[in-house]
Amino acid sequence: MIERIDHVAIAVRDHEAALHFFQDILGAVAGEKYKAADRNFYWQTLALGDLSRLEIISPSGPDSFLDGFLAKKEGGFHHITLQTPDLEALLKKLETRGIPYFGKHAYPDGSWKEVFIHPRDAFGVLIQIAEFDAERWMVSEAKMPEGIRFQIEGLAKEFKLQLAHPGGGKVILDCTREELEQLAKEIDTALKG
Repeated sequence: MIERIDHVAIAVRDHEAALHFFQDILGAVAGEKYKAADRNFYWQTLALGDLSRLEIISPSGPDSFLDGFLAKKEGGFHHITLQTPDLEALLKKLETRGIPYFGKHAYPDGSWKEVFIHPRDAFGVLIQIAEFDAERWMVSEAKMPEGIRFQIEGLAKEFKLQLAHPGGGKVILDCTREELEQLAKEIDTALKG
């Protein structure tokens, strides 16, 4: 029912200060900053390494749903987002087990559908469960070019094998010439097999 952890969200009062910390100091690659006007908040995905992601969320004005959370602090862990291939099937399973959820929401274009499980029902953690196309929401600098599933970059004796990851983004493996030759042999054997 759950494919993977997509990201961890951090709620902050000062979006730009948080962005500076994660991007300029820790080296995260920032995606586009979005404003959810209907709920008065900004959100921005940051890619760390080849597959890890953070999300910064911050109020965009008064009466944000984050006001209570940030009332006594500058920021903190807000929620974890889990990806599912079929949100409706997962909701039926939650209902069957008597686990309540709230905040059912979908973008008009269908690119993201979500619900939340309250911390009181999930061992103290706010859980967002979403059905979406991971590639659509991945930071563009951290993913493979469209239509490309693998690439090899040669660097003298070392090579970088880049593979598209189903969670969006890419996996980068440092390989020697011998390792790539072995991989080529195994692929050839599999194709003949």
